[in-house]
Amino acid sequence: MNKNLHVVIMAGGTGTRFWPYSRNAKPKQFIDALGTGRSLLQMTFDRFSKSVPTENIWVVSNEIYDDLLAEQLPELNKENILLEPTKRNTAPCIAYAAYKIRKKDPNAVMAILPSDHVIFKEEQFLEVINTAVEGADDQELITIGIQPNRPETGYGYIQFEESDSPLQKVKTFTEKPELDLAKKFLESGDFVWNAGIFVWSIKAIISAFENYQPELAETFEEGNELYFTDNEKGFIKDAYAVSKSVSIDYAIMEKSESVSMVLGDFGWSDLGSWNALHEIQDKDENDNVLKGDIMTYNAKDNYILSKSKRLILAEGLEGYLVADFEDVLLICKKEDSGIFREFVSDVKEKKGDKLI
Repeated sequence: MNKNLHVVIMAGGTGTRFWPYSRNAKPKQFIDALGTGRSLLQMTFDRFSKSVPTENIWVVSNEIYDDLLAEQLPELNKENILLEPTKRNTAPCIAYAAYKIRKKDPNAVMAILPSDHVIFKEEQFLEVINTAVEGADDQELITIGIQPNRPETGYGYIQFEESDSPLQKVKTFTEKPELDLAKKFLESGDFVWNAGIFVWSIKAIISAFENYQPELAETFEEGNELYFTDNEKGFIKDAYAVSKSVSIDYAIMEKSESVSMVLGDFGWSDLGSWNALHEIQDKDENDNVLKGDIMTYNAKDNYILSKSKRLILAEGLEGYLVADFEDVLLICKKEDSGIFREFVSDVKEKKGDKLI
C-alpha cells in the first residue's frame, strides 16, 4: 500500500445496542464478540498491521478507555492514541486526527474506519481500500459502499452514478430509511449501503473542513504547534469544549460536490445489534446461536448467550435474545435493537450506573 497511508480507527462508541454484553466500562469494540481470541478493535488493527507501518496506525477513543487501549494495543505508541475528553461524534474526531497527522506527514492519505465492524474477506477489503487510496487526490473525498443483499433499515444508503471508473460519483446520502423506501432503493440498483469507511488525502479533508466547517477547522488549526507536545492534552480539552457534536456525513459528505464511492463486496457487517451478530455466526439446525451451557426444545431463530455458571433451558422460543450475565438477565425479541436505548436509560434511572 501507499507509504503515506495512515489508518485511523474510530473506537469511542459505547455499544448501547449490545448491552448488557457491552458496558460503559468495556464497550463492544473491546470485546471478543466472535470468539476468535481477539477483540473487534484488535481484529481491525490486525487487518492493516502487515501492510501499514505501526507508526501509521492511529486510534481515536474516549480518554476513559486509555488503560483498555494500552492493554489491547501495546504495539501502538502513546502519541498514536488520540484521546477525546468528551463525545462529539465523528467530525471532531476526524478533524483531530487529520490535523495531528498533517503535522507529521503533510502528504498523508487517511483511511478512516470504525473499530467494531466485521469483515470476512479481508484480502478483497484491502484491495478496495487500495483502489480508494490510489484515487485520493487533493480534492476527492472517497467513501466505501457495500453491495446490498436485502432492504436493510438499519444502515444508511449512498446513491451513485454508475460509470466504468473504479470511483463512482456520489449523488445523495440517505439516513436509515423505512422498509418501503429501503425496498425501492434495492430495486433501483443505484443505491448501496453506507459503510462509514472513508479514504482521502490530508489536503482534501482539511480543505473540506475549511470550506464547510470553518469553525472546526479554525479550532484544530490552532493546535498545530501543540500536537506531539505535552500541551496537546490541554489544548484538546479546550478544543472539544467549543466543538459542536456533528457527524462527518452531515458536516462534510452531504455538502461536498467532490465525493466518490468505491463499491465493495467483502463480507461486511457493522455488527450494530444482537440480530446482526446472530446473522454472521454459526447456527444449529434450528437457526439458533447458542453460546454457553444451553439446552433448547422446540426453539428456533434465537441467540442465547450464557456468561454465568447457570444452565439455560429454553422451550418454545422463536426469534428471541437471551443474554445471561452474573448481574443481568436480558430476554427480548432480538430484532428490535432500537429498544436497547430505552433499556439502558431505564436501568440507569432506576438502578444507577453500576449495571450500565
